[in-house]
Amino acid sequence: MNTLNLLLQNKILLSAGIAWCISQVSKTVLYAIIFHHLDLSRLRGDGGMPSSHSATVTAAAVSCGVVCGIDSAIFAIAFLFAAITCHDAMNSRREIGKHSVVLNELLKSIEREESLEVVLKEFVGHTPLQVLVGMTLGAVIALLVCWVF
Repeated sequence: MNTLNLLLQNKILLSAGIAWCISQVSKTVLYAIIFHHLDLSRLRGDGGMPSSHSATVTAAAVSCGVVCGIDSAIFAIAFLFAAITCHDAMNSRREIGKHSVVLNELLKSIEREESLEVVLKEFVGHTPLQVLVGMTLGAVIALLVCWVF
């Protein structure tokens, strides 16, 4: 029980966990509003608005800055980790998603025995807005957890 209490008192871990949970729930609600049906798989799914990867790593980095100081080694590491993760979310991960869409269309085309001409773009990613909203959400949650609790 002492270990659980220690984990729940860790503001860095708590900030990141809350940011991830809130972003996943937000993503699920927004999806339901846009597509007019509730898809609970969105609670654990990737992609969409807001970027939960960005929210999580930004919350961790900001809370590291508040708890340990922005001159600390842990903040430097968390900041760099967050920057790389957010960059990756806007590039590599979305590229994979776009390729999946094209490959799915290709498979449908093969099943229909039709030809499909596709030129794959190599610059895709989470939209900057999705990453920015995720980062903002993460920063706000981290500040609330560190300053209020």
